[in-house]
Amino acid sequence: MNIELVTIGTELLLGFTIDTNAAHISRALASVGVRVVRRTTVGDGEAEIRSSVSDALERTGFVITTGGLGPTRDDITKKVLAEIFGLPLDLDEQYLEALRRRFEGMGRGPMPPSNRCQAEMPRGATVLNNQWGTAPGLWLEGKPGIAILLPGVPHEMKMLLEYEVIPRIEGRGKREEGRAKLIRSLTLRTTGIGESALAEKVGEVEERIAPVTLAYLPSVEGVDLRLTAWGADAEGAAQVLERAAGELRPAIAPYWYGDDESDLAAVLLDELRREGRKLAVAESCTGGMLGERITAVPGSSAVFVGGVIAYSDDAKAAELGVAEPLIREHGSVSEPVVQAMVEGVTRKFGVAAGIAITGIAGPDGGTAEKPVGTVWLAAVDGDQIRTVGRRFFGGRQEVRARSVQAGLDLLRRLGAS
Repeated sequence: MNIELVTIGTELLLGFTIDTNAAHISRALASVGVRVVRRTTVGDGEAEIRSSVSDALERTGFVITTGGLGPTRDDITKKVLAEIFGLPLDLDEQYLEALRRRFEGMGRGPMPPSNRCQAEMPRGATVLNNQWGTAPGLWLEGKPGIAILLPGVPHEMKMLLEYEVIPRIEGRGKREEGRAKLIRSLTLRTTGIGESALAEKVGEVEERIAPVTLAYLPSVEGVDLRLTAWGADAEGAAQVLERAAGELRPAIAPYWYGDDESDLAAVLLDELRREGRKLAVAESCTGGMLGERITAVPGSSAVFVGGVIAYSDDAKAAELGVAEPLIREHGSVSEPVVQAMVEGVTRKFGVAAGIAITGIAGPDGGTAEKPVGTVWLAAVDGDQIRTVGRRFFGGRQEVRARSVQAGLDLLRRLGAS
């Protein structure tokens, strides 16, 4: 089953709103064997909506739209779709009364007159009950094909998709002994290696795992390898994916740290917890981002005892015991200083494991010898210590985020060595 998505909203085209709806819908549909073959974003104009939806229906006969179902003048999706299907809009008195009661129950006073249009439904449409908002979803079937209209508010869209849309699509897609053919994916997460270098290591493995496909997904955290199995039932897809992953993991060690939604901070904390070691951190250019990544993990208090944000040279000396002559001679962004920082923070908190980061995040402050993006990292694990200098590219936030990921990975690898 192929389908197209049309996300509607001028704010999406202007870039003020990020279109997370399309990505979520694509993942949800793939899990039940529906392939999204095209995604289109259009503004709130009647001509644009009509053209994009009509073209999608002509190509695949099945389209999902998001947005344009609210009570304001630019919410015209329902009107345009009703015209495409040749259906008049009828006032649903029962839904209108339910809408009035919802406003009263929320303590927002009488329902504004503008919301009345949300109770107008294309004749014969299946109303998808929206318990999480005021705009109902709609399922239209007719000569042009099938159109599913969902609200643009992400939470409402997700709930309607899960409880109203996916079950209906699954019911239509059952075949071959009652089992649906699925599109399933498995992600292998890597860090500390670039996309091209990773591709070199994967090499011929990609050919051996066919017909499973492989996609490279780079981000500030690393490069994810997305394995996708097409057209198998649930049990078969899981087996095919695991066989392919088993081929890949040896080729990408030691860069691989987990699958799917694995978080490097959580992986590191689990390792330290199993070994009974506590962790402390010292940060300069990251300004607390490393501590935030760690404490975002539930249960991190079992391992993480605290940290020091030593942003200035004076703070490095006073809080971490970094010798002032060391800073004067080598500069605060240097191997000797970051080593002194990690030694100081583990000593200060009396722990066996530590991470330290110091660098130049930009956009200024760099020199010819130490350009913007220069970062020094250090990790301690018991009697082992390791330092590494890196050069990260990107804006200030990206340099800081990459530094945090690299610091976590440095300690993970040190513990594994």
